[in-house]
Amino acid sequence: MLSEGDIVLIGLSGGTDSVCLTIILDKLRDNFNLSLYAVYINHGLRPDENVQEISSCRSLCDRLGIRFIPKSINLEEYVRENNLNLQEAARDMRYKMFDKMCEELKVTKLALGHHADDQAETVLMRLIRGSGRRGMSGIPPVRGNIIRPLIDIKREEIEAYLADVNEPFLTDSSNLKEDYFRNWLRQNIMPEIKKQNPSFVDSVVKSAEIFRDEDAYLEVIVTKTLMRLITRKTDNSIELFLVPLENIEKPILRRIMRRVLSEIGVDRGIDLGHVDDILRLIKENQSGDMLNLPKGLRVVKKYSTLLLTTEELSSGFTPCAFEVPGKVTLEEAGIVINAEVSETSQDGCDGKMTAVLDYDRLVFPLYIRMREDGDYFYPAGFGMRKKLQDFFVDCKVPHDERDSVPIIVSGEDIVWIAGYRMDARFTPKDDTRKFLNLSILRDETS
Repeated sequence: MLSEGDIVLIGLSGGTDSVCLTIILDKLRDNFNLSLYAVYINHGLRPDENVQEISSCRSLCDRLGIRFIPKSINLEEYVRENNLNLQEAARDMRYKMFDKMCEELKVTKLALGHHADDQAETVLMRLIRGSGRRGMSGIPPVRGNIIRPLIDIKREEIEAYLADVNEPFLTDSSNLKEDYFRNWLRQNIMPEIKKQNPSFVDSVVKSAEIFRDEDAYLEVIVTKTLMRLITRKTDNSIELFLVPLENIEKPILRRIMRRVLSEIGVDRGIDLGHVDDILRLIKENQSGDMLNLPKGLRVVKKYSTLLLTTEELSSGFTPCAFEVPGKVTLEEAGIVINAEVSETSQDGCDGKMTAVLDYDRLVFPLYIRMREDGDYFYPAGFGMRKKLQDFFVDCKVPHDERDSVPIIVSGEDIVWIAGYRMDARFTPKDDTRKFLNLSILRDETS
């Protein structure tokens, strides 16, 4: 957990675990040549106790020669802004503050005082609420730069040690209330379990260690599998190839979904039931079906991919007239459609990103709109009238993307499905003398 010359930030609250942690790290300071800091985070919920806790923590640090830094956070405002419960918000803000201080102080290790009883409570809570193997692996002793040196030490052992060294500590009054699930479990369930099995905490700690080892092995498999699945990725979205995804067995598929959710920052707040909903979408639902889940997560099953995103899905664009020659910017789609008139046809026309039409057959102004019920056209190269709906199905255009496809119309007639196909009635003929050259450009300002 510790390396020579580490700069360590201690999360210090004044309670048994953090006081014990601070004393032990101080005793190890010379052995590892450690630089020690301690931070007390004031959530603003217990003003009277906060004053006493800060004073006690400062006194301990002054005595040990550790720099003490008290910090305050506006928890109530964060709860309102992020629609979280008090416990979630407190944890989020604590870790944000820890991250900020680690950066400012160039900290290499963040030491937290979680102990074996915390571990047992966490595993039991997750079991009651429903969890997989990863959840049952409990609190990791080491995660990134976070270390928990006391994670295998029981609360009674910590209290006995503090009594032996005659070190005072404080009790957070909120830990005595049964308002929170963990407190209720700690005060009512854990004592009864320990009566039946005095070594319960030791057993859970050992089981959690086994689960962590197995979890680490399975995560290697997940990593290798994901490398073959990801087709597109941003900070807020991941798109996966659907065909291999549909054939992956559920135990690995669940883990893949958990990893993906973590990658886009919504793993917390999405429970096992939600993950199983995603699995059903993958294996049982039709293309175009979508799930709306907590944390703004949308999961869309497309023809060949599965999209998981917290970004707003496009709901189309504003129809508009299209003056020729000229340009029209479709901000929602992030594209510009450019129109040029010439006496020669544009080279390299593919009918998708570029289109060439017979200018004299068109009715101006042209219009750009979204699809409408009853739309039809005559796809170039097909030779027959076709419903736009059927065309989209044949081209495997996902349901959620169809309103984003620009339709160029002349009078009542479709002349180009931008990005897909021209209408055969308006393509140049041998007697065409004037050409309208259309092209799709990327909107560099979007």
